[in-house]
Amino acid sequence: MSTHTTKPSEISRDWWLVDADGVVLGRLASEVAKRLRGKHKPNYSPNLDVGDHVIVVNAGKVVLTGSKLTAKEMYRHSGYPGGLKTVPYAKLMATRPEQAVEKAVRGMLPSNRLGRAMLKKLKVYPGAEHPHVGQAPKTLDLKEVAAPSNIEQAHTIEEVTHHA
Repeated sequence: MSTHTTKPSEISRDWWLVDADGVVLGRLASEVAKRLRGKHKPNYSPNLDVGDHVIVVNAGKVVLTGSKLTAKEMYRHSGYPGGLKTVPYAKLMATRPEQAVEKAVRGMLPSNRLGRAMLKKLKVYPGAEHPHVGQAPKTLDLKEVAAPSNIEQAHTIEEVTHHA
């Protein structure tokens, strides 16, 4: 019996719709990264992009636990000396929550051209609307997998802006 190797002609891609409302950011990102890589499929191959397309809606309602919403910062560098820019997650979640979700998922994908190809299949939207209705996406419920275990430590951007 020989080992089966997946050929590019055997790859079939599904579309998944994920509602991020009330879901912890890191747990959401790990489940989405699994779907993008294709690790849930029996024909998974680490050297091929066999993953599915994933649509994440309600990215603005994602939850960060502990004090991450106020203490955590996103870094980027311009490439010039002294060009380090920092953005607190409270500001990032208020202005561009889709960027926070994309960054979390990007960190869980391979750092090569295969990972960049997988990231192109991720679509993130801050609200409940998305333009991919024609693809008839299947819903992926992450409430039981990625819900916060301690509800007192889970914080959304609405809570922080109301208390300020």
